[in-house]
Amino acid sequence: MCGIIGYTGSQNAVPVIIEGLKKLEYRGYDSAGIAYYDGNGINVLKRKGRIAELEQYISETIHNCQSSVNCQLSTINCSLGHTRWATHGEPSDINSHPHVGNKRNIAVVHNGIIENYKQLKEYLQNKGVGFASETDSEVIAQLAEYYYNGDILETVIKVSNRLEGSYALGIMFCDKPDLLVAVKKDNPLIIGVSKHGNFIASDIPAVLKHTNKVFYLEDKEIVILYKERVEFYGIDGEPITKTSEIISWSVDDAEKGGEPHFMLKEIKEQPKTLRDTINSLIKDGENKKVLDNFNIIRYNKIVITACGSAYNAGFAAKYVFERLCRFPSVEVELASEFRYKDAVIDDKTLVILISQSGETADTIAAMREARAKNAETLAIVNVVGSTIAKEADYCIYTAAGPEIAVATTKAFSAQLITLYILAVKFALQLNKISPELGNSLMEEIVSVPEKTALILEQVDEIQKHSSACVVYKSIFFIGRNIDYAIALEGSLKLKEISYIHSEAYAGGELKHGTISLIEDGTLVVAIANCKNLHSKIMSNVEQVASRGAKVIIVGNSPESDIVLPDCNELFSPSLSVIVLQLFGYYVAANKGLDIDKPRNLAKSVTVE
Repeated sequence: MCGIIGYTGSQNAVPVIIEGLKKLEYRGYDSAGIAYYDGNGINVLKRKGRIAELEQYISETIHNCQSSVNCQLSTINCSLGHTRWATHGEPSDINSHPHVGNKRNIAVVHNGIIENYKQLKEYLQNKGVGFASETDSEVIAQLAEYYYNGDILETVIKVSNRLEGSYALGIMFCDKPDLLVAVKKDNPLIIGVSKHGNFIASDIPAVLKHTNKVFYLEDKEIVILYKERVEFYGIDGEPITKTSEIISWSVDDAEKGGEPHFMLKEIKEQPKTLRDTINSLIKDGENKKVLDNFNIIRYNKIVITACGSAYNAGFAAKYVFERLCRFPSVEVELASEFRYKDAVIDDKTLVILISQSGETADTIAAMREARAKNAETLAIVNVVGSTIAKEADYCIYTAAGPEIAVATTKAFSAQLITLYILAVKFALQLNKISPELGNSLMEEIVSVPEKTALILEQVDEIQKHSSACVVYKSIFFIGRNIDYAIALEGSLKLKEISYIHSEAYAGGELKHGTISLIEDGTLVVAIANCKNLHSKIMSNVEQVASRGAKVIIVGNSPESDIVLPDCNELFSPSLSVIVLQLFGYYVAANKGLDIDKPRNLAKSVTVE
């Protein structure tokens, strides 16, 4: 959930770290800090609030001690940085990372949750160790300092073996001021290597400006970073050899490109994202090889599991799989529920896992539960080298590139288009559709990017409708069949970034209780793309309008307020969602909110 960046090299480390933290702020932004060696010992500067506040504090620190030899931050070549999403302890200066041991000989940054921190804290307190913060993370720094006898590797191994839970750690030692150490378990950490130095980071955008050459740490692997080299070790202390990978993303991919927010930029990138993802599945490449060699016939059950927007993509896909594949059983499960429900699955079950980051904690746990029960797993992820990508039996990568805004847009659309193609390919294998129909459906899918581009030409119209909706305290989304599935995503997107109460309902369920919430001053957004259910959803529109609701209709009929290009209704969610994303974006923009970093949220949920 938190963001980690570390650097050792020939450049001034402080601006490198601050710049990296800004690229990671989507992972957490209630506090931030840096640690560095100041000539006498490890110094830490940290502040509650956004990274801009930390940057201001650092600037004031430099200004106030220009005459001090020990405060020349411009000469620092090794540093750790952290941006926090709180789990243990409220956001505050003292609970911010980095954390240090009592003697200030060791500094630690941590992403994850230490489940046995109370026992470790009590153990150390009995040894006379005092604690300053309310966090679980401080126990790591104190434990490391308690164990440290000059042997870095031995200390990290001892600490790792005592910790229960999840962690990605960056560690700095006072008596080794030019090196950093990192280790991980169940949380992401990459190692970047460049001509001027080496990095640890939670995610690729933090290092893209400096290098596209990275190593991915496996669980319980340890890396020691020197200015000129990196060394990898197993948890037994034996050296290991790792192979680097080259990242295809560019620096521009992780910039706003002139837009006021990353979210708007990423909405507008969706035609390209869809084209790239489609091409990766139907033209030569690793995705096509996976798909061509996949045999759906050996399964009698499909379970799709994911969290948040990825779950909504899976829920929409359920309708497509059922309609095309006529599969005996297609279930969609929240990963946070699936992992605990003792699911009825076996070696004839295909579990499809969907995760933008490939590091979603609940989805990882669901994957491991599925594999423990001999089910086979197929992952749809956006990040090469992520945990889910590496552990799943099969993996398909979406071509969304880096997505910085916390509220997903283009990654969701890439997941959805991938699921459409899987459904068509599976239906052909199962002989549930003819080759002619299969070709027709694929042509329809290939046309989706162009149709989404047409919707983006209606931005002004969508913005006009959004501007009138700021005053509403409650907004409902309704739809039937697959329109209901995408209504769930529209509602989630709105509430994530606008903080307006919002719910999505199947249109036919209104009369079973929900309609009691409709009154004057309620807004209802109706999705209407299912032709055989058009009269039904319009009846629902009349029902809510007669009770004082204002209604905005999104659909492919002329009576719609926002008219979509004609499309096979199975693939219409890819068009509806563009409107719903823009609607939510402009409602939040008109409220003047921090759209890319909504309160209490972080991009990648790597803790339970």
